[in-house]
Amino acid sequence: MKYLITGGAGFLGQFIQKELAARGIKTQDQIILRSRDCDLTRQDQVEAMMQRIRPDVILHLAARVGGIGANRENPGLYFYANMMMGANLIEAARVMGIKKIVQVGTICAYPKFTPVPFREDDLWNGYPEETNAPYGVAKKALLVMLQAYRQQYGVNGIYLLPVNLYGPGDNFDPQSSHVIPALIRKCVEARQKGLSSIEAWGTGAASREFLHVEDCARGIVDATLHYDGPDPVNLGAGREITIRDLTHLIARLAEFKGDIRWDPSKPDGQPRRCLDTTRAEKLFGFKARISLEDGLAQTIQWYRQHVGQ
Repeated sequence: MKYLITGGAGFLGQFIQKELAARGIKTQDQIILRSRDCDLTRQDQVEAMMQRIRPDVILHLAARVGGIGANRENPGLYFYANMMMGANLIEAARVMGIKKIVQVGTICAYPKFTPVPFREDDLWNGYPEETNAPYGVAKKALLVMLQAYRQQYGVNGIYLLPVNLYGPGDNFDPQSSHVIPALIRKCVEARQKGLSSIEAWGTGAASREFLHVEDCARGIVDATLHYDGPDPVNLGAGREITIRDLTHLIARLAEFKGDIRWDPSKPDGQPRRCLDTTRAEKLFGFKARISLEDGLAQTIQWYRQHVGQ
């Protein structure tokens, strides 16, 4: 069995590689596809790549992503790139008779005012939060495509919805990072420079759920090996925290003791995000193991050792 992993050299992809290896899938049976190897938005390139590699299973992790600011600046790019990459791969999987395709979706696909905790059955009960709606809608359209291809062509495609990820190796670029790496960078740099305060976006009232990247990789591999159903499945920790409390927790763990200045002119994003994770536990036995505080401490340590020296 050959496993093609798009985005396999990225943040999540590197942990997927390790998790597959831990399950006995040899390195030589994992084909890591990088953006320079193939433009997944080009159907001709995807078809040529698939004919060359001829994988048995596709894990589609590749995506164009970013935080609230990046989503506001690139709505067209994020819609087109994510829609076309997934559509081209799913169509190629159909044409070639691939045994299985695993599509990693996004929590941004949920409606803005989804009741908490988010249940998979609520996916279509409203429009996503505006700042990242193009990205979320593009990813959600791939769920429809997989279900349609299963119905008409018998394609075995599964769809997973991981909550916000974090962990060692995350993207700490201030222009495109998500909230946890952005806050870690701000707190560590402020402490190093002796600054008296840092700025945080929004009011801090919004809540989020975060899943350690190691836990997410384990959940994706669990589903790859043990789940073949049509229904979307949440992957999360099942716990939420307000951005204000998260910021204070990161500041404490990073030993930054200055003030936190909130900028309410910046968007909060979706008011709340917390997943119902019972379906994943029922269908393939997945449950998160790493606590948020332990995972943050590990991530801060990694940042100091590899980036913030």
